[in-house]
Amino acid sequence: MPQVKFHYGNGELHEQEVKENSNLVVLAGIKKFPHLKYGCGMGKCTKCKVQILDGAEALAPPNWKEEKMLKEQLEDGYRLCCQLFIQDDIELKQE
Repeated sequence: MPQVKFHYGNGELHEQEVKENSNLVVLAGIKKFPHLKYGCGMGKCTKCKVQILDGAEALAPPNWKEEKMLKEQLEDGYRLCCQLFIQDDIELKQE
């Protein structure tokens, strides 16, 4: 099972194993990632924007929603958490 390391803006680190193909916004909705900020869950608001610190190569390429909302931020490793499905170990940060 993939290991997720999630750095929250308050300095807290949350580490947890998740099932393969998990979406962290869905897990946040059931209190598995309690401090993750998110809004619409559909790639329209960018409240769930995260920076990928490690493991980006295991993610699918950004979809059209991420390209539209994040534009050049994609080059700096930012993604929309609601659009990510975790396949392998990953480390993320959210301000």
